[in-house]
Amino acid sequence: MDVPAFADRVRSGDRAALARAITFAESRRADHQAAARALIQELLDETGKAIRVGVTGVPGVGKSTTIDALGSRLTAEGHKVAVLAVDPSSKRTGGSILGDKTRMARLSMDRAAYIRPSPSAGTLGGVASKTRETMLLVEAAGFDVILVETVGIGQSEITVADMTDVFVVLMLPGAGDELQGIKKGVLEIADIIAVNKADGDGERRAQDAAGDYRAALRILSAQGGAWTPEVLTISGRDDVRLDTLWERIVACRAARERAGEFAERRAKQQVRWMWDMVEARFRDRLAGHPELAGRVPELERDVAGGALAPTLAADEIAKVLGF
Repeated sequence: MDVPAFADRVRSGDRAALARAITFAESRRADHQAAARALIQELLDETGKAIRVGVTGVPGVGKSTTIDALGSRLTAEGHKVAVLAVDPSSKRTGGSILGDKTRMARLSMDRAAYIRPSPSAGTLGGVASKTRETMLLVEAAGFDVILVETVGIGQSEITVADMTDVFVVLMLPGAGDELQGIKKGVLEIADIIAVNKADGDGERRAQDAAGDYRAALRILSAQGGAWTPEVLTISGRDDVRLDTLWERIVACRAARERAGEFAERRAKQQVRWMWDMVEARFRDRLAGHPELAGRVPELERDVAGGALAPTLAADEIAKVLGF
């Protein structure tokens, strides 16, 4: 790859070049990864200008529908919107459906939008392992709004919050006990809770649910800082109060900028990304270590069978690695 020339293509908004760059970033091949790292370094000055929004919620809450409607509203206002939609990967086969474009009919046809479905590949929190790199690449290509849709399966959504500016949690109304599905950890990192499907007969139930969530936030939320988490009701299907949702997203980021928290948050995210990359490379080296290739299955079998304590097995692996 001629990195400077390829970077110019990405800067100019060449969608084919952007797609190829993201494919390199997601690839497991060492040469592709090296090319992606060089490209991101070349484009670094053009990154960091977009507003990054994480959107999560349980399956069926209407994440894709809401993003489709919100994204279409934003492109109509002159924004360029990138949607990084993370599909769950099968633990058995490793495959993903990658069907988000079919669920975002309007955005998928919008030239001011770019939808990139990516497999989660088992990453906790439902975030593709290369989502951070992809965010930088779409920013360099001129997209000023990035919406990261997560799997929403309750596995450490803090991963999403750690790479975005504003974290939105979508909730369902009238699902029995409104608080039974809320985890304390999610409330602690939510910037905005949006009760979806507040339309028709669901409007009253959504308002009641919103009251329950506000009460829960007063008890459990531990964010502090310049922004106090808010609760509102929306309908992604009928485009109800999505303008208010976007207004509050922008207000959240603005409040943190005024307080000096935004730059600090971005800086911490970059450092955390560095250490995540170190850990990932360590795991790769561990998996490919020649002395451990045959020994690890034996250790796993002994631990699973109760013949060897996990602590001793870990010690043996550590000794082979020299620490």
